[in-house]
Amino acid sequence: MDYRRLVRLSAGYDLVVTAAFVTPWTYELARRALSALGLALGLGAMPAGDPTQVMYANLMGSVVIVWAVLRLTDPRAVYGLYDGAARTLFALWEAYGATHGATGLLWGFFAVEVVFGVLQLAPWLSAQPPTRWFTARRRRSSRGSMP
Repeated sequence: MDYRRLVRLSAGYDLVVTAAFVTPWTYELARRALSALGLALGLGAMPAGDPTQVMYANLMGSVVIVWAVLRLTDPRAVYGLYDGAARTLFALWEAYGATHGATGLLWGFFAVEVVFGVLQLAPWLSAQPPTRWFTARRRRSSRGSMP
């Protein structure tokens, strides 16, 4: 898969999954739906939202949405590197929450964070990271053209 397509795919996932966290009203709907799902699967419910918790969910949702739109409209390879690092942090805190009494639904989100994180970070450990590949490809395609 093309690395820029991967950056866009991970951004699209973030946009869909996080959109409901942007406002207090949509967060409450998402919290209720996730609670019902968690209870049905025996993984536990989401806690009732107090104003501080809701504010932090809205802040997180707002930042993730802006980050997702940036990667959708301009999927630079370096954004994949930063997103992979952010996903590592998100996965760490989701695992922490799930092992300290939060709903077990976090393990599903954890799995997605790990997969996207590994896919976006692995190329940076290779002999030819995505920025070198992309730069070399752009140079080859622009040879002979006027600046």
